[in-house]
Amino acid sequence: MRTTERLLELVRLFFKLGVVAFGGPAAHIAMMEDEVVRRRGWLTPDHFLDLVGATNLIPGPNSTEMTMHVGYERAGPAGLVVAGSCFIVPAVLLTAGLAWLYTRFGTTPEAAPFLSGIKPAVIAVILGAVWRLGGTAVKGWRVTAVGLAVLAAVLLGVNEVIALLGGGLIGMLWLRLGGGAGAGIRGGDGSPALVWPLWRGLQERGAGLVAAAGAAAGVSLWKLGLFFLKVGAILYGSGYVLIAFLHGDLVVDYGWLTDQQLLDAIAIGQFTPGPVLSTATFIGYVVAGGPGAVLATVAIFLPSFFFVLALNPVIPKLRSWPWTAAFLDSVNVSALALMVAVTVSLGITVLTTWSAWAIALVAAVLTLRFKVNAAWLVIGGAVAGWLLP
Repeated sequence: MRTTERLLELVRLFFKLGVVAFGGPAAHIAMMEDEVVRRRGWLTPDHFLDLVGATNLIPGPNSTEMTMHVGYERAGPAGLVVAGSCFIVPAVLLTAGLAWLYTRFGTTPEAAPFLSGIKPAVIAVILGAVWRLGGTAVKGWRVTAVGLAVLAAVLLGVNEVIALLGGGLIGMLWLRLGGGAGAGIRGGDGSPALVWPLWRGLQERGAGLVAAAGAAAGVSLWKLGLFFLKVGAILYGSGYVLIAFLHGDLVVDYGWLTDQQLLDAIAIGQFTPGPVLSTATFIGYVVAGGPGAVLATVAIFLPSFFFVLALNPVIPKLRSWPWTAAFLDSVNVSALALMVAVTVSLGITVLTTWSAWAIALVAAVLTLRFKVNAAWLVIGGAVAGWLLP
């Protein structure tokens, strides 16, 4: 088959997935496996798993990078660009349209009830992701200690990026030089031992949070682009970890967004299909209009194209290296700690009424017990917000 025909196949497949792929990275990757392994036979199951493992070794959105890996395998560098772009574009266009509507109607009484119901549902969606990821990330006493240390560091004000990469490097050394990852302790169940110190630490820091985003009108496009380029270049783990970086810089340090606006951005990222990082499009538009949306989108996704292009040819070696595996274990548990911290922080902001608590609790049961798709939880939260006082 000619390269042109293969590129057209990639366009059709990944544009379709970009339109219908709800539910987050794990769901996206499952849909890709069904399409490229079971249905089309483009990749063997073993090689597909190799690609999945490799995406966890580099920064960036896992499911989007998987589309790039598949595109590279099918049609070389051109396939990488085509597959990745076609998966990203539908979500970006839809998110940009919603951002346009939000800036005009997001604070009006007609839209406010829907947003008030979406926000607690989003908290439940994030909690569900933390719960599920914890079963894999927290798997030994050394790894648990790394996660708790990162958690404490963030509560004490350490930058999220430094905490994440520091946890990865220190954990790698400890796991490899200390005799392995340990055994007998598996978790990720959101136990009170983790939540209670988080709650107290965030209450102590609450007075220092920025309450309004009045400086948004004077945001530099250069600074906005550099921020999202940095995030795209260093973001490890699930797309949900993006929330921790956004909260630490855009809300606390820069004051470009409020907690409420951040939750609205996260809700839009959950409501739309495709990569969660399309949240950057929404934020870019809210902060700096159309140019900000374009710049934020390009900046946050651009590093992934280069990472995949460099990594794909050497995946077999990386997958088999014990030091890389130890680093990955430590980064995963550090990312989980950031996700727990930001979940509690957003919960303090949103869970202030009985209806918000009710929506959050029902959504949590639906995601944890019945594994309901995140998009349906967000839609249900919007309807409940409209119906409940």
